[in-house]
Amino acid sequence: MKFTKMQGCGNDYVYINCFEEKVENPTELAIKLSDRHFGIGGDGVILIRPSEIADCMMDMYNLDGSRGKMCGNGIRCVGKYAYDHGIATKPEIKVETLSGIKTLKFFTGADGKVETVSVDMGSAIFDPKEIPLNVKYIEILANNNCTDAVTSYNHYKSGASNCIKNFPLTINGKELRFTFVSMGNPHAVTFIDDTASLKIEDYGPEAEVHEIFPEKANIEFIQIVDRKHINMRVWERGSGETFACGTGACAAVVACVENGLTDTEVEVKLLGGILKINYNPDTKEVIMNGPAVEVFSGDINI
Repeated sequence: MKFTKMQGCGNDYVYINCFEEKVENPTELAIKLSDRHFGIGGDGVILIRPSEIADCMMDMYNLDGSRGKMCGNGIRCVGKYAYDHGIATKPEIKVETLSGIKTLKFFTGADGKVETVSVDMGSAIFDPKEIPLNVKYIEILANNNCTDAVTSYNHYKSGASNCIKNFPLTINGKELRFTFVSMGNPHAVTFIDDTASLKIEDYGPEAEVHEIFPEKANIEFIQIVDRKHINMRVWERGSGETFACGTGACAAVVACVENGLTDTEVEVKLLGGILKINYNPDTKEVIMNGPAVEVFSGDINI
C-alpha cells in the first residue's frame, strides 16, 4: 500500500489516497501504522476518499483506532495533497468531513505547491447536547449545590453567556475551570499560568475521559501572553499529547474571546508551530490559517 506522511505544525498523520488504494479495516490499519516503533508513526491515519458532495472526503482515525470527526491540521494536509497530487487543482476546494463540508483556500510557493492553507472551520458550537456534555451530570451537581457549576450553567441557559465557561471540574485532585466548545469535536479549554512547566500527563488522561464528556474530549491548556498571542498545549482524545491541534487552537481562541481575554485575531503558539485563528463572535464563525507539509512517501506491506 502506498502512503504519504504529512504534518501540520507537527501534528502528523499517515495519509492514504483512497482514489487509488482500498482500505478494508481502517481501525486496525490506524493502530498498526501509527505505531512509532513498529509502524510508520503518527497521530493517526487519514484516508482521502472520493466524495459525491465535495472535491474529496477526509476520513480520520486516531492512533488508538477510534474514528475522529474533524482535524484542523489534518484537513490542511488533505487539501495540500489533493492540490499537489492532482485530485483537485483549484485555488479553493471543498472537503467533506463527518463535521460537514469545509472550504479550503490555498497559498502556493515558488514551486507551485501548497505551503499554507486557510480553512473555514464553520461555527463554534456551545449547545451542551451538541458538544456533547453529560447534562445529567450537570444536574447532579446542581442537586448537590455545587454553586459555581450551577451558576456557570444557568448563565448560559439564561442567555447571559454565549457558552458554559468557568465550569469547575476536579482533575487529579485539583480544581480546574473549563470553557466548553465544539468545533465539530468536543473541546474543554482551561487557562493556566505557564504551559512550559505543565505536567500535562497529570491532568490530560483523566480530563479526557471525565464523565461530563460522553464521547471523551480534547483538553486545551492555555497561557495568555497578550491580547493577540497565546501559548497552548493539548491532550487529544485517542492520541494523548500532540504537537498541535487545529480544532483545539480554534476552540482555544473562541474560549479566549468569550472570556474577554484576547482580541478576535490571535496567534496560537503550539509545540509544533504557530496557527493564526480569526473568530467572529457575532456569527460564531472561525477561520484557521496554517502550514501543511509533505514529509515523505513510501510503500508498506499490510
